[in-house]
Amino acid sequence: MLETSVRLLRVLALLQSRHDWTGAALAERLDVTTRTVRSDIDRLRRLGYRVRSTTGSAGGYRLEAGNTLPPLLLDDEEAVAVAVGLRAAASGSVAGIEETSLRALAKLEQTMPSRLRRRIDILRAATVSAAGSGPTVDAEVLTAIAEAVHRHEQLRFDYRDRTGEETRRRAEPHRLVYTDRRWYLLAWDVDRADWRTYRADRIRPRIPNGPGFAPKEPPEEAVAHVLRGLGQAAWRFQVVVRLEASVERAAELLPPGSGLLEAAGGGECLWRTGSDSLRDLANYITALEVPFKVEGPQELREYLEVLAARYRSAVA
Repeated sequence: MLETSVRLLRVLALLQSRHDWTGAALAERLDVTTRTVRSDIDRLRRLGYRVRSTTGSAGGYRLEAGNTLPPLLLDDEEAVAVAVGLRAAASGSVAGIEETSLRALAKLEQTMPSRLRRRIDILRAATVSAAGSGPTVDAEVLTAIAEAVHRHEQLRFDYRDRTGEETRRRAEPHRLVYTDRRWYLLAWDVDRADWRTYRADRIRPRIPNGPGFAPKEPPEEAVAHVLRGLGQAAWRFQVVVRLEASVERAAELLPPGSGLLEAAGGGECLWRTGSDSLRDLANYITALEVPFKVEGPQELREYLEVLAARYRSAVA
């Protein structure tokens, strides 16, 4: 009986490792007969696993999704990757999944061999998060948006802008984009007949969705379009800074989602970003320790002049 149970686990691991297996291939890997393979497949089905079988020269077995989630078999690298992902999700930007992620992580670590728990503990001890705090998004909101994207259905929602004003919108959703602890929706605004970027944490979907639509392609790749939009409209102060560094060098210094970089020639680049706070902008830019010039706005230039005078006074 023990040998049969061990073999069932091996069959399950093989079925999870790739889509299709012939009976002969399974029998060869397990060193049993094809009749034994058929018996093992029947046992897995009785345990709740949906294994589809086909006949003929190209026939075989495939593990399919079922009505309930059966146990999964993970190798060492997969188990470590899942554990790291769950720990990141527990401190991420999607509201409501923190406790669920920690429960799943506890179950996973409880069954891990000590060598894998040690690898995860070493990684956890050597890692600190440099991500700033940001707004959280309800998981149901993200799911509703993603479903509308997948089904090509018009999304109807209430939207609260940065001033707190609420408006009702109709949009054809294109992509969800995640940058620096914030979720954004790139969509074609039906009433404004233009592409718009919306903060997902400010969206309240209205059910049901609107009619279906034929997907449009934005003028540029989704992430680049969202990043450009962040520098142009999402903030109180839209900033263009000329950095004395190449795009590649600047990309190493700046975190993902901090703005859009464009080559400006002569080994320089333009950084388009924004913020609701001049102080935060000034602190962030000067912390890069890269020579720069402010192309705009004027408010940032004036704020830097005030800081410069303050610093000169401090060392006089």
